[in-house]
Amino acid sequence: MRDDREKLQDILEAIDRINRYALQGRPEFERNELIQVWFTQNLQIIGEAARSLSAVIRNQHPEVPWTKMIGMRNILAHNYFEIDLEIVWLVVEQELPSLKECIEVILRALN
Repeated sequence: MRDDREKLQDILEAIDRINRYALQGRPEFERNELIQVWFTQNLQIIGEAARSLSAVIRNQHPEVPWTKMIGMRNILAHNYFEIDLEIVWLVVEQELPSLKECIEVILRALN
């Protein structure tokens, strides 16, 4: 079974994968269906990794929006035709930078 460190690393890797294409900007995101799918897939990975973390980690770090991450994963996975690309972009642009910092801090504390 994978431990919390590995799951937190999964979150960081998914953020990095998103960031590689986010650098191309919002117009390219809006134009390119492959980037849209790439973002939603990696956001699902983030949510799934957050869901599978131990309650201990989630409870020790209430500053991380675990519930929102898991909820977004559920929407992306189960309500595919209702995905709001505006929200996806806003999450990528506004939420992922601080999430990355939080996850890095947690990982450093675990090491």
